[in-house]
Amino acid sequence: METQFLTDEKGNRTAVVLPIKKYNKLIEKLEDLEDIRLYDEAKREDEGYRISIDEAFKIIEEKRKLEK
Repeated sequence: METQFLTDEKGNRTAVVLPIKKYNKLIEKLEDLEDIRLYDEAKREDEGYRISIDEAFKIIEEKRKLEK
């Protein structure tokens, strides 16, 4: 099954149906982008302060937990 679109009576697309594998890949990519955004945010908080990648991921995970 490929991506399918649901339309209203005028033919305007109103929803999309994705195969679960495609949906899961999309969610994974969105999470990766969020990780990058949070890393960049953590880096900007103090330009003179350097942190290791492990510390950055720790900060990212802590912020993710707070957002849920």
